[in-house]
Amino acid sequence: MRADLKEHTILLVDDDPYILTGIGQSLETEGYHITTAESGELALELLKETRFDLVITDLVMEKIDGIQVLKQAKEMNPDSMVIILTGYGDMTSAIDALRLNADDYMLKPCQPDEMSFRVGACLDKLDLSRKIRLYEQILPVCCVCRKIRDDEGRQPGTGKWMNVDHYLWKKAGLSVSSTYCPACAQKAKSAVEQINGRADPPPEK
Repeated sequence: MRADLKEHTILLVDDDPYILTGIGQSLETEGYHITTAESGELALELLKETRFDLVITDLVMEKIDGIQVLKQAKEMNPDSMVIILTGYGDMTSAIDALRLNADDYMLKPCQPDEMSFRVGACLDKLDLSRKIRLYEQILPVCCVCRKIRDDEGRQPGTGKWMNVDHYLWKKAGLSVSSTYCPACAQKAKSAVEQINGRADPPPEK
């Protein structure tokens, strides 16, 4: 079991109870949190209530099929990864699912080792995309001169460095007015008083 994946949530959708049980138990032994749905209708209800990291869905189901589950999963949470399960006769539909942003597909019956590998690959991809997005949202500030790097519209790490007042004016049209916060004002006042206290008294006339 990979400890870094223990917190990932997976929705498993199939109208075959044997597949739900077999795949579900296999993934649970690896530490994943598994929710099962025996129909596309139930899957859509669950997707409205919960954000899943990964959805594994059968392609061919009555009423609500895997394509509809895929579309709903991506609409509700674009970050969700989706693996399509399909039989040998449904390969064209599986390829169509990839065109609709499915992240992977597997032929049934699914071998546990292969399922484990595909699930791990999808969740690794999810974690990487989340980290990249987090890094892109961090405002880079120099720890020495306090200048800010503006990476907007550029490859992260290649932006221009600028001082804070320039950055605020460019981004928000805000002018910077220098002042003191209460704590710094008190420090400045104390420093002035110490200097005045050390100064030589004026000569007597």
